[in-house]
Amino acid sequence: MSGRAIRVLNVAEKPSVAKSVAEILSRRGGGGGMRVRDGRSRYNRVFEFEYMIRNQRCMMAMTSVTGHLMELDFDERYKKWHSCDPAALYQAPVRKFVPQDKLDIRRTLEEEARKCEWLVLWLDCDREGENIAYEVIEVCTAAKSNLNIYRAHFSALIEREIHEAAQNLVRPNKLFADAVDARQEIDLRIGASFTRFQTMLLKDAFIINLGEERNLVLSYGPCQFPTLGFIVERYWEIQAHEPEEFWTVNCSHTSEEGTASFTWLRGHLFDYASAIVIYEMCTEEPTATVINVKNQEKYKYPPHPLNTIELQKRASRYYRMSSEHTMKVAEELYQAGFISYPRTETDNFSPNTDLAGIVRDQVEHPVWGPYALRLLDPDARLWRNPSNGGHDDKAHPPIHPTKFSTGESNWTQDHAKLYELVVRHFLACVSQPAVGAETTVEIDIAGEQFQANGRAIIAKNYLDVYRFDSWGGSLLPTYTVGQQFIPTSLTLDSGVTRPPPLLSEADLLGCMDKAGIGTDATMHDHIKKLLDRCYATKDANTRFSPTNLGEALVMGYDDMGYELWKPYLRSMMEADMRAVSMGTKTKSQVLEICLQQMKACFLDAKTNKAKLLDAMQLFFQRSNRPQGGDVNQGAAVRPCGACFESDMALKRTPNGSLMVGCMSYPLCRNVVWLPGSISEASVTTNICPTCTPGPVFMIQFKFRRLEIPPNYDVNHLGCIGGCDSILRALTEICGRGQRNIAGTGRGQEGRETPRSTTNGTHSRLLSCTNCNQTGHSFDDCPSRFVNPRMPQSTRSNNGRYSDQLPCRQCGGPCVQRTANTENNRGRKFYKCQSEDCGFFIWEDNILDNAGGQGVGRARGRGARSATASRSGRGRGRARGQRSANSDGVTFMTATGEPVSGRCYICGDPSHFANTCPERVR
Repeated sequence: MSGRAIRVLNVAEKPSVAKSVAEILSRRGGGGGMRVRDGRSRYNRVFEFEYMIRNQRCMMAMTSVTGHLMELDFDERYKKWHSCDPAALYQAPVRKFVPQDKLDIRRTLEEEARKCEWLVLWLDCDREGENIAYEVIEVCTAAKSNLNIYRAHFSALIEREIHEAAQNLVRPNKLFADAVDARQEIDLRIGASFTRFQTMLLKDAFIINLGEERNLVLSYGPCQFPTLGFIVERYWEIQAHEPEEFWTVNCSHTSEEGTASFTWLRGHLFDYASAIVIYEMCTEEPTATVINVKNQEKYKYPPHPLNTIELQKRASRYYRMSSEHTMKVAEELYQAGFISYPRTETDNFSPNTDLAGIVRDQVEHPVWGPYALRLLDPDARLWRNPSNGGHDDKAHPPIHPTKFSTGESNWTQDHAKLYELVVRHFLACVSQPAVGAETTVEIDIAGEQFQANGRAIIAKNYLDVYRFDSWGGSLLPTYTVGQQFIPTSLTLDSGVTRPPPLLSEADLLGCMDKAGIGTDATMHDHIKKLLDRCYATKDANTRFSPTNLGEALVMGYDDMGYELWKPYLRSMMEADMRAVSMGTKTKSQVLEICLQQMKACFLDAKTNKAKLLDAMQLFFQRSNRPQGGDVNQGAAVRPCGACFESDMALKRTPNGSLMVGCMSYPLCRNVVWLPGSISEASVTTNICPTCTPGPVFMIQFKFRRLEIPPNYDVNHLGCIGGCDSILRALTEICGRGQRNIAGTGRGQEGRETPRSTTNGTHSRLLSCTNCNQTGHSFDDCPSRFVNPRMPQSTRSNNGRYSDQLPCRQCGGPCVQRTANTENNRGRKFYKCQSEDCGFFIWEDNILDNAGGQGVGRARGRGARSATASRSGRGRGRARGQRSANSDGVTFMTATGEPVSGRCYICGDPSHFANTCPERVR
């Protein structure tokens, strides 16, 4: 025995478990009992005592966490719903961290770990508990890296189990933790992407009255949705059922020994004519001849040992308790030490289990105690080793009683019921099967065969204690082969086919278990979420029906052809995670395969979202609220170049226009308007390699075909940073979102001017996208709208100038043309013949601007020479912005260059002297 005591930090999963384990271990410590002190968290206290571990004296400090110590979430860049395209969540960085409400627990662990040499983890012995164990390890080893780490395996909070666990410490299993990490990351990415997608697509499109409509979240879970699929599929099966009439021949015979009812071996016929012919044959020759009599011994076997799924199913079937409530009550019974760990897949006991000892604990019970005594009596021959159910999670034994009780003062009726179920089930599974004598009699009437069955119970055995099972039957009169008799009744009866019933909770759990949806510890959570999210309802008979919302969602995905509501994909994922826990696959392999598969499903669903909208329209009324159009409006596009403090985000204004505006509005009013012909816009993860300041995320646009020229594609991946010539062209052709709208209230973003200042200087969107020259717009480009009927070279109408005016930019010759735009139809202008120059001037401006800029001022929509761009308020103008007046307004010359100042004739800053109305006077 070592003289020096080793300091050991023990960590349990819950405060109540820490207290129970500390009380059990301290009773053998011999060091003056147990001392209690507060930790950093007032709910997680520290228990100190001495204990011997394999002849090594230990100073034990026992504390606890409260379930998972860490959370998995996306980086801040992706956490907000509108921060990115949901498809980007399949690659977005994730991190595991201790949330704010558990920082005190972390501080306790860090402080205690620094003082200790060993770390012993008393977490629940399943994959989830192993994952929590590694969260504790990460925190403790960060405080002290050389800790010696052990794992305590136990299945019940009783002295025998706890001391055995303390004396047989093992190392933690990283594979189990990796399997849970993989599941958490898969569920986070899939759930977040589909939840954002369908919520933002449908929330404002339809009137969905579920109470708090503003906070409506149409969640999607990779386990939750296939569970809903089972409910909807059964509901559709019932709805699709068409009753069909059938006919059957029934026969009975009454004698001194009783009455026997014979059923037709054909079952029933759907053809009435055929049935009536057979029935008439039987009535014409009604004599029945006994052709076979079978007497055999039959057995009704007791259930397999109890695992979590069976506990939930049987509690639902016998007591109408929900699976979620069943697990809550079972957890409380476990923590109080009355039953073993209630989350287990195992349904067979190991050979080392003291089954007789468990039975012996129940001998004193006033109800089932006498039966337990009979089990222990060898002469009664009632004992039978329990059958093997074929499932073993290698972590916990089947659920069984661990402490005797006739009922505790703090128990509710459900606690008593569930404890009774666990005890009776255990006693039944170590009992002999029920024995019965079954008789089968077959008769022949006019060539048609009928059969009657009777049963007599010889020994009830386990049925004496397991009151939930029954094995009834009626006794048959005695018949011998060859015996003949005239039936007492021979009738032709009709009936109709009936649909299957709605799924009960036990049925639903069975479907989930068979398909591998969820785990024994999580299935009840998935069912509860369906009810909480109003996707399904449960009636008094614990049978489920889908709500309109649940049915519409499943119908929409079903119409897409991608059966996301089916269990196949999730079943494969669960199998992959089991493979990780066994070491046959790595976490990275499973993540890559599963996420690649589900991203393909997501992109397909996004492409076919019209099917989801159509399905919703069958159940819900359309809303007149402004709709987002695409699923990631509000996604950040680039840093704001005006305030330099916020991002600019894709937005849709109340009047339906799309724009990219600063998220600090109204403090910053920086905005870039987008073409009015856009039907959908979605921010991608692609970054423009040229535009600064960055990153500038590119946007996937979809245009309305009838509103853009035929030579442009409907789909375009564009950049709003100023480098995208196609976007500039479509902006000029189709116009932009509304701005300076009459009657727009203060503070509305619809007031923003169309010019972007995202680069800190004025955008170059004023350049003509047809000829790449400044001074006119695409709408008014002379080279686009020359009247084709005019000759290529004509004289000036006034005769003052020759037909070839010298170019004021390059000196080359200019030729005269006639514009054919709506606003300038018939106006004459001169255009430089050099393709590299692009100079032009309106003829009627030559006199006005004889010594001026050399570029004419277009009328109507082409008049853009004094367009202002508001570059931000509150936190100031863009740094480095050139030629801005004191009001933060930038003006441009006809060539598109920013200038400062105001009209020297009248002092008005909105125009310059060459266009001043006072000058005309």
